Amino acid sequence: MIEKPIVYATPGGEALSADAYLPDSKQPAPVIIAIHGGSWKRGVRSSYKYLGPFFAARGFALLTLDYRLATDVKNLYPAAVDDVRAAVRYVREHAAELNVDPGRIVLLGDSAGGHLAALVGLTERPQVKVVVGVVGVYDLAAQWQHDLPVRPSDNIAQGFLGVPLPDNRQLYFEASPVSHATTANAAGGPSFMLAWSLFDDIVDHATQSEVFLRALKQAGFYTRSLVQQTNHFWIGDPLDEAGSHSAYFAVRLLRFLEDRFSR
Repeated sequence: MIEKPIVYATPGGEALSADAYLPDSKQPAPVIIAIHGGSWKRGVRSSYKYLGPFFAARGFALLTLDYRLATDVKNLYPAAVDDVRAAVRYVREHAAELNVDPGRIVLLGDSAGGHLAALVGLTERPQVKVVVGVVGVYDLAAQWQHDLPVRPSDNIAQGFLGVPLPDNRQLYFEASPVSHATTANAAGGPSFMLAWSLFDDIVDHATQSEVFLRALKQAGFYTRSLVQQTNHFWIGDPLDEAGSHSAYFAVRLLRFLEDRFSR
């Protein structure tokens, strides 16, 4: 395995970094662009430090990204979305240097990163072949409603978009991946794998993952799902821990990707 840091974009002069885990192979590898969670305002790319080596050892490159966090007004939506789009462009433009296959790009994200992966995957087709969402937010209006009674001072969708839902419902609609799960986008669109947790008190699986999965199927996307009996926070767990939910996910994701790219 080859591990190296890269700078993939410099929006407004701010350097955005990624850690690249690259297989030591002569053949161009499929590439996973991994996007961390954290309510769009926190989190670090090192949350994929265990999955990176796992996939590199099995012939997949993985780039785990920093992106602009919505901690001030200039970094609100769509800054983070634009950063993920920039990462896709970087991979395509530097495919030979990274020894990756620009025709086999996967977007993987958890929580807020799942939102970014799904939104970019649906709006950057056919560049993205597979989207993997883990405990993701796919309907920002539903997330706003979910947070309103339980954490009114920390509504994560409102913090990302900059306005409450009643002030701009159209913005919430446009920024939600579920709004782009249409029959037109399914033609040439990515395959999807969605994973969620039954005891998640941050993102409600019934109004997010399950609704999104149903919308994707209705539109004609190829989809698979994975359900874990745990809480919201597990994607960054060590793979060698007893009962690791991350390890359970990793082997099933590997099988899914191998199947999709063998067709």
